[in-house]
Amino acid sequence: MKKDETILKLGHIIKFARSKKNITQEQLVELTNISKSTIANLECGIGNPTFKTIYQIGKALDIDMGVLNNFQL
Repeated sequence: MKKDETILKLGHIIKFARSKKNITQEQLVELTNISKSTIANLECGIGNPTFKTIYQIGKALDIDMGVLNNFQL
């Protein structure tokens, strides 16, 4: 599957924020009830997440939705 630049940027933000909070993917699964494969794929720049998925991850990692919308750190 081809990686989309937007999803790659989103994945980098999610991975960075998760690492900064010292949260494992498994812990993020518990916080969001999103599958580990979905989180792993997003962090690798694969997939097409729904707004709900992005919102749940952002909320769990305390990422402002404006940051996710603009893909800035």
